[in-house]
Formats: sequence, C-alpha cells, structure tokens
Amino acid sequence: MLQIKKEISLNERRAKSTAWALTFADLVTLLLTFFIMLLVILNDAEKHIDRVINKLLDETYEELAENVSSSYVQVDRVTKGIKITMRGKLFKSMSADVDPRVYPLLIQIGGIIRISKVLNVYNDEDYATLLDLIKKRDEMLNIEIRCEGHTDDLPLPKRAAFPSNWELSSARSLNLVRLLSKYAQLDEKFFSAMGYGKFRPVIETEGIKNSVALQDARGKNRRVEIYLDAFIKEKVNGETL
Repeated sequence: MLQIKKEISLNERRAKSTAWALTFADLVTLLLTFFIMLLVILNDAEKHIDRVINKLLDETYEELAENVSSSYVQVDRVTKGIKITMRGKLFKSMSADVDPRVYPLLIQIGGIIRISKVLNVYNDEDYATLLDLIKKRDEMLNIEIRCEGHTDDLPLPKRAAFPSNWELSSARSLNLVRLLSKYAQLDEKFFSAMGYGKFRPVIETEGIKNSVALQDARGKNRRVEIYLDAFIKEKVNGETL
C-alpha cells in the first residue's frame, strides 16, 4: 500500500512539474496565431491601399491622355506611375534654355496636372476612406512629379557651355521643372529633376549604319520624361502634402 502511495505521489509531482510547460506552450501558440492574423490584416490593408492608389493613377492617366494634344507628347501608364514623354526641339542647341515655342505646351500640361485627380485627391469624397486609412497608419500620400532629361550620344563640342551631355541633360531637366512648377501653380516640393545624358537611350545607336535611321534614333533618344507618381510614406516631423 505504501509503495502504491509513493508511486501516486511521484506521478502527481511529475504532472505538476510539467503543467507549466503545457501552459507556456499554449500561450506561445496563441501569441503566434495572433501575430499571424495581425500580419494578414496588415498585408490586406497594404494591398487595399495599393489598389486604390493605382485606381487614382489610372484615372489621372486617362485625364492626361485625353487632354494633352500634341504630336510631340506621348502619355503612358507605367509601373513608375504616369510617364509624359516630350520630344522635338524643346531646347536651344547645346543650351539648357527651354525654347519659348514650347511654353504653350508646358502651360497646357501644367494646367492639366494642376486639376488632375491625383493632385486634388484631398477634395474628392471618393477617396476619403483611403486618406482616413492612411492617416490612421500615421502615414501620408506622397505625390511626386519627377523630370528626367536624356540626350543623344553625340559629344558636345569644346566650346559648349557644359562639359558633357550629363550636365546638359541635368540642367535642362531642372529648367523644365521650374517652368512646369510655375505653369501648374504647384509648390516646388512636388518636383524633382535629374539628367541621364546619353546613358539611357530608347534605341541603341551602336551598329546603325544607315544615316537616316541613325538620325531618327538619336531624335527619339533626345527627350524629357516627366513622371507623375503617388505612394504612401511615413510622416516626418508633422509633414503634410
């Protein structure tokens, strides 16, 4: 009888000694389940925001494509937002000065951007839910208008004002951005400018023997690309749109 009692007592002690481990395992499982559910919810929220922002950009693209009327301008919907490609005699030869004949076109593009969906999203009730969700996440909808300048592969002569096409394309891009900011009546904080010189051609000219084809390729490579994009980012020191 005494032996049986000892065995029961030993089993009870063993059971008690392992009970905490079972409780801890249950707690870990519950926490893991909670974090998985939280990640799923956050991921769904991210996807929803991305879908709505893409819809906003799609509507803005349609506005621009319908209203920009010029054979020198092409509007495309791309992964980087909306791309407005400008070709032709945009600048004076070997100069960063924008040709005055281009001003009416910049006025037209700037005016359309100013009244576009993406620049007036805060006044649009259709996107109130999106903005409220972004605000609750302590983030903001960032809108960016980025200008990228490109030249052909012909080197500049020694008497040129710029040492290379790289500097020339950067200066041209900056001058165009300043005019676009003026005509769109938008704060310069929305804009950025950069130049790539000859390094991002639409058509590779190496190997083209036909002079007409070569001239045509260089003409297509000489361009300015304006990107209009929207995305969310964390607020910095109470930053607002």
